[in-house]
Amino acid sequence: MSGFVVAFFLLSLAAILGGVMMLNSTKVMHMMLSLVLTFISIAGIYVLLSAEFVAVVQILIYSGAITILMIFGIMLTKHDVESEKPKRNWRNIASLIGVVAFGVVIFLGINGLSIDSQDVDLATNNTKNIGLQLFSNYVVPFEVMSVLLLIALVGAIILAKSDDSKEEGTKE
Repeated sequence: MSGFVVAFFLLSLAAILGGVMMLNSTKVMHMMLSLVLTFISIAGIYVLLSAEFVAVVQILIYSGAITILMIFGIMLTKHDVESEKPKRNWRNIASLIGVVAFGVVIFLGINGLSIDSQDVDLATNNTKNIGLQLFSNYVVPFEVMSVLLLIALVGAIILAKSDDSKEEGTKE
């Protein structure tokens, strides 16, 4: 096996391990750290695919900004420190069957897929080509997305503040 295949399998296993650890953790901060492991592993897979720009964005946006935003959200909300043990029952088995079935369907769908290649050489200048495309052809969707993210952030803060005011009103 080549080094590429070994690196791909190791990064894939780390991403899957991070996801499984996140789902099985009982503490919220452990879940966040597991999610960071998954995000960084996916960034490594992007590097193997010669998508360095997407890998850097993955680390900056997801591993950094989104994770910090989630941690602040966790710290702003009130939650029980004591959490009950997750119950192992038939739902876990049904979930496993669903995930495996989804994986098989996706594999079969992608396996026979043929994508026409374009003449754009992204492997050598992918950051430059993405920047040119993003800021020449897709300026309006880029700005609309930034405004949408800002609205979502303000909405989350308003919801967190309204929950605090409701709790303060019931305590008095």
